[in-house]
Amino acid sequence: MPHDAEPTALRQSSTLPLLDSAVLRSFVTIAETGSFSRAARLLFRTPAALSMQIKRLEETLERPLFVREARQVRLTPEGEMLLGYGRRLLLLNEEAVAQFLAPKLEGRVRLGTPDDVGTRILPALLSQFARTHPGVQVDVIGGRSADMRFRIDRGDLDIALVTLAANEAERERPGMRVDIVYTESLVWAGCEGGVAAERRPVPVALANPGCPWRANALSALHRSGVRYRVAYTCESTVGQQAAASADLAIAPLPASSVSPPLYMLGSEDGLPPLDPYHVALVRKTRKPSPMSSPRPLPICSGYDRSVSARAVPSQLHRRAGPRPPRPHRDACPSGWPAYRRSLRQYAAYGGRDDATPGVVRY
Repeated sequence: MPHDAEPTALRQSSTLPLLDSAVLRSFVTIAETGSFSRAARLLFRTPAALSMQIKRLEETLERPLFVREARQVRLTPEGEMLLGYGRRLLLLNEEAVAQFLAPKLEGRVRLGTPDDVGTRILPALLSQFARTHPGVQVDVIGGRSADMRFRIDRGDLDIALVTLAANEAERERPGMRVDIVYTESLVWAGCEGGVAAERRPVPVALANPGCPWRANALSALHRSGVRYRVAYTCESTVGQQAAASADLAIAPLPASSVSPPLYMLGSEDGLPPLDPYHVALVRKTRKPSPMSSPRPLPICSGYDRSVSARAVPSQLHRRAGPRPPRPHRDACPSGWPAYRRSLRQYAAYGGRDDATPGVVRY
């Protein structure tokens, strides 16, 4: 009996369909951007092609994965479940391929990360990186998300984790590669049993200017017409959590960071919903352009090659041979056009000495 059961189980598992990694990548990108058109730009596909992929995926799983609205799409409960599986499958696929095809790396990498992101996301990323690149030393440097891109551009960091607003995911960043590694809901948090959410204007505790969470919260309050005042500002999530825990204000926080004595506030408390945010891995990709360095122009024989052609560009317009006398308008019977042509011919010699070897004008 045991010998017969094993082949039966294998036959049953082999009848289940396999998920294509390309389709999973399209699904995850659409879920993270909230739009077929934005995902199409990131994946270099057409929205119609992505729509067909999602339709086939929904037919394969026999479940709807997206709720299509006028300007965006959102996940169904089944889609949210598949999103977790999809991310893990893509990461596992990347790890397996890298194990065989990626070059063995050694050296040192400087990684920048905000404090609030590092404590929640960095451990899993470091664990995966250590499995794929065990010979690389990682130096973790803390700081603000708003400063990370500038530090990468200056060469102070090699890669960085940064927080992005939902509408920033599809923006092109010249010289930067941006890969979204995490997406999470942003929620209002207040003290359980507190009254801060009932006050008007409602007091809010926000991060410093430049933080996507701050812009997200202020934009939502402004659109909904809720009266508010900025009661506290701070560098990190810890300060916002402290103000909310003391019932001095409410704060926009990631859903994963809300724990007792804090609880999530919603529309029943008169507060507008907040857009999700992304955590992205950013690295510099800009390379020097071959046209950025000055190149000497072609020079014919007789020119002093020790002098750069760009340093004395006027010599390129000098014509060899004896210089004619300066023309006069009265000596040009054809009128003004002939006089201008004579001036250009005279200027072509640049007033140089006739004995000096010349160059041909190009």
